[in-house]
Amino acid sequence: MARLDDQATPVGAGAPAAIAFPPSRIGSAYHPRGGEASVRALTSSEKQRLFEGHALFGILGPRDIDALLSHARFEHYRAGRLIFPKGSPGRSMMAVLAGSVRISTTSANGREAVLAILNAGEIFGEMALLDGGERTADATAMSDSDLLVIDQRDFIPFLKSRSDLCIEFLRLLSRRLRRTDELVETALFDRLDSRLARALVRLASDACSDSLPKPPFKLRVSQEELGGIVGASRENVNKQLRAWQRAGLLELAKRLIVIPDLDALEALI
Repeated sequence: MARLDDQATPVGAGAPAAIAFPPSRIGSAYHPRGGEASVRALTSSEKQRLFEGHALFGILGPRDIDALLSHARFEHYRAGRLIFPKGSPGRSMMAVLAGSVRISTTSANGREAVLAILNAGEIFGEMALLDGGERTADATAMSDSDLLVIDQRDFIPFLKSRSDLCIEFLRLLSRRLRRTDELVETALFDRLDSRLARALVRLASDACSDSLPKPPFKLRVSQEELGGIVGASRENVNKQLRAWQRAGLLELAKRLIVIPDLDALEALI
């Protein structure tokens, strides 16, 4: 979403993730069949916890949450499933409740660029929701994911009635514009090792659900996806990761990177 409606960058370093309730509760109670669930299945306390600590909706009180959720729905996506394709109509905004979502775009020659990896507590699709334009990137579930979906026709009237929420929306968009500027500067001037270290530190920070995260940090991301994030081939990413593994900075497994000391990696930026 950074300057593009669905090129979503994380809400901001240190922003608390808002996992409303255990994924098992979602899966057992809200997804009996078909991948969608009714918000009416939520209890009052679960409705309140849904947005606790959320960068945008955390300021809402119980009455406003009820009003917002009366027009929302849950959707469940299995790992690897496309949530929406680039070029599709932008008619809704989505909040990640559980799981992770990859925002990406593909060039004419088939090369994929990963624009963002979103975790619980983050939103995407809000720019298309505001201007009604087409999606400018693909959104794909990286793991089994639960989303809260709010349609444009319902959210815009709600937003007009809440000036404080409008201000938070502007702050969110400003943070993402700043992040875009950082990404452009990094892509233009930084070496691969610096870009890769920066990407790993940011992914680790954004994936933390605690205000005081503790090591080791575990990132479930493939080397191909990392290559898409930093603009490099999988082979070059693998070469750099192997060098850091030999130096004791991280450990590698299939679709898993374990970082024992985030400060040591951050020192390479």
